[in-house]
Amino acid sequence: MFLTDQIYSLIRMALQEDIGRGDYTTNLLIDETANATANVYVKEPCCVAGLPLIDFVFKELDPNVQVKQMVEDGFMAEQKTLVCVLSGPARSILTGERTALNFLGRLTGIATKTREAADKLAGTRTKLLDTRKTTPGWRGLEKYAVSMGGGYNHRFGLDDMVMIKDNHVLLAGGISNAIERVRKGVPLSTKIEIEVDTLEQLKVALDYTVDLILLDNMDCETMAQAVEMTAGKVPLEASGNMTLERLADVARTGVDYISMGALTHSAVSIDVGLDIVFEVPGK
Repeated sequence: MFLTDQIYSLIRMALQEDIGRGDYTTNLLIDETANATANVYVKEPCCVAGLPLIDFVFKELDPNVQVKQMVEDGFMAEQKTLVCVLSGPARSILTGERTALNFLGRLTGIATKTREAADKLAGTRTKLLDTRKTTPGWRGLEKYAVSMGGGYNHRFGLDDMVMIKDNHVLLAGGISNAIERVRKGVPLSTKIEIEVDTLEQLKVALDYTVDLILLDNMDCETMAQAVEMTAGKVPLEASGNMTLERLADVARTGVDYISMGALTHSAVSIDVGLDIVFEVPGK
């Protein structure tokens, strides 16, 4: 994970949001010269993601805090597990605790949900994709967590590729018009995906050159027919109302990809904690 300007800005905003005018409790109770060591751990089975954010948070707050990772992102913790150790000024450790843990818990929750979903596709050739249904400002981080959990990233933004959805088709006057207009204006290197709701729309889309076709909210029987109609000419992505319980059945239809917004918009943060284990009183 690289510290991009966007992530750096998010970290600064999060610290300012939490600290405000100052950490009154810590500054009143802890001597400014006190040092401490603290263990950070996950409290439940999970797929760990976001450990570099702990280091980024403390580099911004106080570079004197040292962060030692005990595991790597993508590690599957089967129980309460120590994931990193902090050492340095006690005040800084306590002041940055909540911000650092919020990043870790959120990203670990997404990676864990993704891992659970990806495991449902084990033994199939179908790949699991995320979507743009992400927390505003967090997209890069949340898509990183998806990749740590075994999923794959769909487009990061509207400028990554052309994706013609149902509302585009409606306003453009149909699938044929939409694809033809896009083809005239898009660079040759830009991929084009078209969403279809019915087999009739799929038949029309197959008459054109596109890079990917999205089967939206189809049942498994219809998706299997779509796979047969397509005959491998264009990769197919299944999307809409995807749950953990459906994934294996959808994969068996033969689609190439399944996109699942719930990986990011419905993931529950994992419970994480920080405990001071050693402190040197200030002199």
